[in-house]
Formats: sequence, C-alpha cells, structure tokens
Amino acid sequence: MPPKKRNTESNGNPPQKRRKKKGEDEDGFEDDSAGEDENNGTDAGAEHIDVTLEGSMLSGEILFCGGTNWDLIGRRVLPKNVKNAGGPNLWRPHRIQNMMGVKVRSVISGCTACHCVLITNEGKVMTWGRNDCGQLGFGDTKRRDLPEAVPMLEGINIVNAAVGKNHTMFLTDKGMVYCCGDNKWDNLVSDTKISYKGPPIRALSAGGEFSVIADIRGNLYTFGCPEYGQLGHNSDGKYFVTSNKLSFRCELKPRKVNVFIEKARDGHVTPVTDVEVREVASGANHVIIIDSKKRVFTWGFGGYGRLGHAEPKDEMVPRHLKFFDGPNRGATQIYAGSTFSLAVNEFGALYLWGINKYVGEAAMYPKLVQDLSGWRIRSLGCCNKSIVVAADDSLVSWGASPTYGELGYGPDKPKSSTTPQEVKTIYGAYVQSVSCGYGHTLLIVRNDSEEDKAALEKMPVFVP
Repeated sequence: MPPKKRNTESNGNPPQKRRKKKGEDEDGFEDDSAGEDENNGTDAGAEHIDVTLEGSMLSGEILFCGGTNWDLIGRRVLPKNVKNAGGPNLWRPHRIQNMMGVKVRSVISGCTACHCVLITNEGKVMTWGRNDCGQLGFGDTKRRDLPEAVPMLEGINIVNAAVGKNHTMFLTDKGMVYCCGDNKWDNLVSDTKISYKGPPIRALSAGGEFSVIADIRGNLYTFGCPEYGQLGHNSDGKYFVTSNKLSFRCELKPRKVNVFIEKARDGHVTPVTDVEVREVASGANHVIIIDSKKRVFTWGFGGYGRLGHAEPKDEMVPRHLKFFDGPNRGATQIYAGSTFSLAVNEFGALYLWGINKYVGEAAMYPKLVQDLSGWRIRSLGCCNKSIVVAADDSLVSWGASPTYGELGYGPDKPKSSTTPQEVKTIYGAYVQSVSCGYGHTLLIVRNDSEEDKAALEKMPVFVP
C-alpha cells in the first residue's frame, strides 16, 4: 500500500528571487502546461522518424516461483464482485505447463503488479495473472492462471513491456506504445495506443498508478497519478473537489518533463540542462533514471530514503543523486522496488537505498551491498520487498517475511532471509534474466545444451 498521504507543501524547491510571470508556478520553474502540444509529445509538425528497435536477444525457457493466488496477493480483503479462485504458493522455481520447451526472449512484471508479460522468440506476446481492470489486454476482466497469447497484439512486433499495479504498456519496434488496464477514470480493457506523436519511444517503466516513457532523443514523459510528485512536473496534483474532499488531477496523456535540478546542501537549486534519458525504473511512487552521462536522478515519494538524498522529503522534479557523480562513479543499471532503489556502478558494485523490510532502519543514501561485492551482476528483479539477482553462475535472493515463495528457497527451507542467499533449487541451471512482481519471480533459463535440458527435467511443473 502507498504510505499515508502527507502534506508536501514544505517539500517544494525554494522560490526564485524574481516576480512570477504568467506560465510559471510558485517555485519559479516554468509551468509545463505552457506549450501544451510540445509538452504532451503531440506536436503536429513533428518530423517523422523511422526507427526499428530491437528487443531482447535472449533465448530460454521460463521458470516461475511465488504466489499464484492472484485475487488475494497484496490485499487484506477481496474487492467487491471478485471471487477468490485460490492458487498455491510455489516455494521453488517451477516450469509452466504450457510453456515447457517454448523459447522465450523477455519476461516482465513489476514490484506493484500481480500479473505478468512474456514475449516468445517468435514475437508472440502472452500475459497472465490478475485482470480486475483489464490489464492483461484481452478485452475482458477474466483472470488467467497460465500464459495466453494476446489476440489484439498479433501482427504487431512488441519488443518490450512495462507492468504497473493495474495497467500494462507494450512497446513496438517502431517506438509506439499501447496501454491497457486502469486509466484512473475508466478501464482500458483493450490495448489502446497512447495519445503521443513525438519521437519514437525507446524506454518505458510503470509505477503503481503512473507511467514513464523516454524517446530516442532522451526526452522524458510521464502520465498517470501525480500524488507524491512522481510525474516530475513540480506538483502533486492535489485539488479540493469540495471543502473537505481532496482529489488529484491525473495526467491522462504523456506530458514532457522539462526541469531537472541539482540541490546543494544549503538548499540552493541549480537547473541541469543537458539530460538525455537512457534508462528508467519505477517504484510504487518514485522514479529513477540514468542519463547519457551515467548520472542518476530520482524523484517522487521520499519516505524511508528511497530517493537517496539523505532526507525523507518528496521531490517534485527529477533531482540529481550526487552519489553517482564523478569519474568512474556513474551508474550502469538501475532498479526500483516498492520502497527502495538499487543501482550498479561502473565497477559492478551494487548499491541499495530505502528500505526492503517491514521494520528496521532505512538506508537514507546508497549503501554497498557487501554480500555481492565482486559478483558480476547480470540481471536483477525487485518484488514488493524482496530482491532476486542473477550473478555469475548463481541465483541469489533475499527478502523479509512475509513472502509468497518469490525467493525460491524451497518448501523445506526458511521462507525468508534478510541477507543474500544462494538459491539451490535450480539444479545448476543458468539464469539469463530475472523479473519480479509483487510476490513472484520470473526467470529465463538457458535450455540450449543437453546439460541445460537435464537441469530443467529435474524441476517440478506448475499445473493450475
């Protein structure tokens, strides 16, 4: 659940010492609503750019561990009109009944999500899991317990996807984005192209109730719920519907993020003007990006130090995380859990900030994960609180109780661990890629050699 709302008026940036002009907000930054066509990526005169994006070059079989009771995971009670269809916790990685022997190149889920996406080597897009809001893209709200091909995406070359709490985004090889699921005001049960006419999109990420996309020129756009400033438009979108009823003004179309800042210890704010976004990652209510200079920017909800700025304040615009600034200190990989963040630097060291436990001390700034020092990290996935890492020839995971089996330790082993532990239940299979949902883990394991296939044969098969 998102943390309790707080008054964030005091978390804004210091006002500039000049009179506010029309088209500017209270903090002296330009109001993004000016020049609406440009900022929404809908400039009618924008030049056409023909690109062909490549998807993942991986090839392997999918394994799954974690919770399969999609109706109840992450919930205290069921919503109205939802019947609990049940489903076991898989405490160790399983093959999936209808995916045995099928070559897969991508698996995608999200730290707030109870549904999954996979893309086969043949380009077929399949989804399964919770579907209360139509987030699986079938045009209905029927739950799926096994991966099924999405008919509405047939004939479209999907190269990537992003998965939020109740919505899904699909990226085509031409840089177009299709969405389905919760749109705040209504549910898009069918795959619908977003209202965007700017340069082709190359990166995308989904938070709890918002989305982030970046185009091939490094421009950043956000849309969805702005509650903690996670859209980066210098506002949390709050307004009063009545004298005692508060609501949030959601962005229903992609809106360009124009302001990036650096903040000194004395509170002095300096704009950063040369940001070209390369990678994006989203938690429940915060965002992390890497730019072309390997700098890290974070913004959104600041609770428990998940932004890494040594203070728990919300940030309404992208703020430079100076820890990764300087020669050979830049970041090459970024990841986000619900209440924490991770990055791998140029030397391969893994850093964590925020909190990935339900109680205890939070890391207010990036701290080295000592247990993985010297490991070559290949892929990493973030659940709600748990972390799963493919490094060298091993799979490593950790996370505090309660868990759903996403750590993969096995039914006869402890169900949680606060320190990284090697997963012994994959029989030496080589894990190529990791992706995690709220309480589940998806793995792509190599299945080329006879040794690879022998390891897979030893694993149990999930049959709903």
